[in-house]
Amino acid sequence: MTTFTGLTPDALDFLQLLSRNNSKEWFSANRETYDWGIVSPLRALVATLAPDMRLIDDRLEVRPAVGKTLSRIHRDTRFSHDKSPYRSNVWIYFKRPRKTLSDSPTFFFEISYGGWRYGMGYYSASHNTMARFRDYIADNPRSFLQTVADIRCGFALVGESYKRPRGQALPPELADWYNKKTFALIDERQDMASLYTAELADILRDGFRRLALLYQVLTRLE
Repeated sequence: MTTFTGLTPDALDFLQLLSRNNSKEWFSANRETYDWGIVSPLRALVATLAPDMRLIDDRLEVRPAVGKTLSRIHRDTRFSHDKSPYRSNVWIYFKRPRKTLSDSPTFFFEISYGGWRYGMGYYSASHNTMARFRDYIADNPRSFLQTVADIRCGFALVGESYKRPRGQALPPELADWYNKKTFALIDERQDMASLYTAELADILRDGFRRLALLYQVLTRLE
């Protein structure tokens, strides 16, 4: 596995063109660009980050392969009105194996032709998972706020909230978390030049380390 040295503008060009030419014929004709411009550098990025991710959790899947830590470019259109066969965004992710992606706290990095983002959280946490999370917040308010104090500088808390506040009245800094149906902490960026250097791995490494304390809380609640 080669060392990660950055993506190239060809990768972003490919995703933009794919969004406009989303067909099997176009993808087949440009498959080589996808393989060397996207899959190859993302596999190198996973391999570069793997030792640090294992320090966060030695149970994380870190094999640099599609379906393990790399997203699939093919869309599952069976239950979707959108029958476009391919995604116009790609991502890497680190989670424990044999758990569904939706209900497992997951580290991720995603790119599209319009920008990129990274963070940690749930794709769609179950009711039981969020109930345990709310119980933890209610029982450990001070400890929880200490855990997330540094994280909230640079990462936005996203996720659908209940229309009616749940539980007793809480201070705003706790209620924002407590009332989420699911959540993730995300750093959204449009500085595309950062994608083209080896320093991208350093940005992700530093961010994932900051998110690790909250990740450890979430895994203890499983």
